[in-house]
Amino acid sequence: MRIPAAPATLPADSASVPLPGWDPAWSALVPIATVDGQRTLHVLDTGDVLAQAGVEPDGTILAVHGNPTWSYLWRSLAAATVRAALQGEGPVWRVVAPDQLDMGFSERLPHGSLPRPAAAAGTPDPVSANDAGYRTLGGRLADLDALVTALGLDVQARAGHPLLTLGHDWGGVVSLGWAGRHQDLVAAAMTLNTALHHDESQPIPVPLQAALAGPLLPGSTVVTDAFLRVTTALGHPGLDRELKAAYHAPYTSAERRGGIGGFVADIPVGPQHASHPELRRVADSVATFTRPALLLWGPKDPVFLDRYQADLLQRLPQADLHRFETAGHLLAEDVDIATPILRWAGQVLDGTARTRVLHAGVGNGSATDTNEAEGEGEARSAVGSGTATGHWNETTGRPLWSYLDDWRDSSAPALVDMAGDDQTPLSWNRLSSVVDAIATGLVARGVRPGDRISMMVTPGRDLTAALYAALKIGAVVVVADAGLGVAGMTRAVRAARPDWVIGKVPGLAVARSQRWPGRRLSVSTLPTPLARALGVEDSLYRMAHDHDGSRFSGPRHADGTVHVPAPTDPAAILYTSGSTGPAKGVLYTHGRLSALAGLLQDVFHVRPGSSLLAGFAPFALLGPAIGATSVTPDMSVTRPASLTARAVAEAARAGHATILFASPAALRNVVATAGQLGPEDHAVLGRIDLVLSAGAPVYPQLMAQVADLFPRAEFHSPYGMTEALLLADIDRNAITELSAQAVDPTADASTPDNGVCVGHPVGPVRIAIDPLDADGNPTGTLLEGPDAAGILGEVVISAPHQKSGYDRLWLTDSLSRRDTKDGLDWHRTQDVGHLDSAGRLWIEGRLQHVAITAAGPVAPGGPEARIDALDGVSRSAVVGVGPRGTQAVVAVVEVSAPDRARTTRPGLAPSELTASVRAAAAPIPVAAVLVTDRVPVDIRHNSKIDRTRIAQWAERVLSGGKVGTP
Repeated sequence: MRIPAAPATLPADSASVPLPGWDPAWSALVPIATVDGQRTLHVLDTGDVLAQAGVEPDGTILAVHGNPTWSYLWRSLAAATVRAALQGEGPVWRVVAPDQLDMGFSERLPHGSLPRPAAAAGTPDPVSANDAGYRTLGGRLADLDALVTALGLDVQARAGHPLLTLGHDWGGVVSLGWAGRHQDLVAAAMTLNTALHHDESQPIPVPLQAALAGPLLPGSTVVTDAFLRVTTALGHPGLDRELKAAYHAPYTSAERRGGIGGFVADIPVGPQHASHPELRRVADSVATFTRPALLLWGPKDPVFLDRYQADLLQRLPQADLHRFETAGHLLAEDVDIATPILRWAGQVLDGTARTRVLHAGVGNGSATDTNEAEGEGEARSAVGSGTATGHWNETTGRPLWSYLDDWRDSSAPALVDMAGDDQTPLSWNRLSSVVDAIATGLVARGVRPGDRISMMVTPGRDLTAALYAALKIGAVVVVADAGLGVAGMTRAVRAARPDWVIGKVPGLAVARSQRWPGRRLSVSTLPTPLARALGVEDSLYRMAHDHDGSRFSGPRHADGTVHVPAPTDPAAILYTSGSTGPAKGVLYTHGRLSALAGLLQDVFHVRPGSSLLAGFAPFALLGPAIGATSVTPDMSVTRPASLTARAVAEAARAGHATILFASPAALRNVVATAGQLGPEDHAVLGRIDLVLSAGAPVYPQLMAQVADLFPRAEFHSPYGMTEALLLADIDRNAITELSAQAVDPTADASTPDNGVCVGHPVGPVRIAIDPLDADGNPTGTLLEGPDAAGILGEVVISAPHQKSGYDRLWLTDSLSRRDTKDGLDWHRTQDVGHLDSAGRLWIEGRLQHVAITAAGPVAPGGPEARIDALDGVSRSAVVGVGPRGTQAVVAVVEVSAPDRARTTRPGLAPSELTASVRAAAAPIPVAAVLVTDRVPVDIRHNSKIDRTRIAQWAERVLSGGKVGTP
């Protein structure tokens, strides 16, 4: 079968096929003079539209699609840039996106036969086409060269008009390769899922294996549209019929699908392939690219797997990366790519995007990243300079492991692990020795500063020793809570992509079965067959034995100097609970963790020599950094409510505990199981001086019950989050006083405080309010002190111990930052609330859960707190139902167990309950009251309400749909 050439056409020629979101004014046919003569490309170009509007572009984005898509892939970006330009929002970008030759509506090439796998290297004229007639990688690079010349983009770039490249799929290879060769023209490079190198020891991704099978290639790519159909079925969520038809529009016959087969045949799967040398040249040129780079990635892609992302990051260490965890191959269809692209491109224009300077690094010819953007350099540097003395001083604090070095001669207890097999207290002397031995063993095994280590170990002595050994080396510890479940942990670990995994057998088995990245080390020494089955190379126990007595001096650079982690070096990636979406990796530096330890000392008086009984893992791990004995109770770390009163008493007795830190869910179970305690147990609990509880609001009734168990203790309820663990604090007396005022009929209720009071900012923490506008959006103005009193807005914080950034979530990190104020780094919490006249913070819910009514935004926290106080109500959720801007406020009530028999089944609430709820919620007008057996909350905290799910259920019920349960 011979496929003849065909001229380029405009999409309008296929008017019978609708193209949703496509503006015909973008289409142009552009003649180019390329390697094999004159050709014509169909090009999406917004230049004419901007010119007709009298708008001059500030720069150009040159976008290249892959196979088997066409420039339609970039329509949302084109539309967003035109819309922003016409509305005067931000820089003006011209988008130029060609249909590659033989693709889309560009000119078709004559094919001597149906495409087949390329011949071995040495095929005549590999630059433009092989004997089958299809375009090769070299030819596509030449075509892009010709288009840039034809449109004068090179002249504009040399005149100071920034040119940014963008690609996807095999178009990512073309665009990155072109950018690598034209760094004099390119201001920055961007790409969606793509690959520059395939490790021959790894299998080819399954979807490509079938397409590349010689006899199947023509049939699946050209004779039929199978390859095209498979690709357009990869959406998350799936593409609707019209969108699929739009992508199929240029490929309606075998004569028009020759380029699809040719593109597949040109995939260089091995050294014998004609395009393999060209791909190597592309990869090498990209590794020298010093301009800013942005990677946007869909991890659900079955073709471009995470290992290709890792390779790109090695070649582009300066790259900003954002992973859209729910997206896949068709990233441009799955999510909004215009927002991150335009936000990041703006940073390129204003000079704050990261660049790379190539020089001979510390003995290894490495690259150093530079970044002028406020607050981002320390979060993203791979490894600091790490001199022999480090950079620690009175301002930055002291290293987290400093007490281990100071107290290495002390026989006082450092750790008591009631959940482990060995409950014998571990002395400071022994802990210091074990940490040094493990650190020495890890370096000998190959762990280097900046390596990421996933810790699959439950809190206790093993985890503490492993963690502090890793920190002393300068490795980055990755902690993903087991409460995320296997799927959540797998998503987190693949996002972090650790170099090493340290675990016990259950964790290592999961790592093996889920194919987690990273070399594996076990905690205990395993039998050889089991170690081989799990892929384990060594054990911490063996390291502790083999290097016992070693004094760890730190890893050495190639020039012989010792690396000591600096305050600005990354130290840990802690994953959020995942209760409000996919868990996010929160990056901390050594200095910021040190500041957190200092805050515990200064604000809560956790002094060296104290004994901290922690039912909350992060604080158990901070004990050695404070010089406090860490006591781990016997409980399940994935279920805080498994902590019993007897377990607390036994741990307090063994560790002589003076401080208890536990979540409200844990404390509720401690109170519920207090009947297990004997007189001696009560005496032990009577020695506790301080009880801290965070993670959820603590109500006065629970505080009173806890006070009965710990009669000597002060009770504090700090407010914080994974991004900043301690921000504000309120004690029992203040909560009791506020609770009494709330029910006092003589109190002035003209301006009641809504929500849950979490107290005053602690230590150096500053809290501001960003007021919400009528549409529920923050205005961008930060108010503090009396100026913020009573104003509903997003809570914005600044603290020396807050996160350095979000790991591999560039957009999330960028959106979470506020413009600096007074030289401070501000973090948007997405909590909403207000400050009262006394400067205390009240939390009223989450930003995404605010109902946007015709009268303005309504935060759920205030009315929920008043409804929850009603007799017979176990929990409530206040949500907005209907179109944003005219939403109705609906209250969904979970009735307490004894009262359920007197209510109807889930659905509309009885009239008496409805009246009570409306009265309690006043002055918020509640349009409807629904009852349910269960208001869904997260398992981890047993408090974070899934209001999105509740709102969907309420809308279904009120529209007459199936009731069911939320």
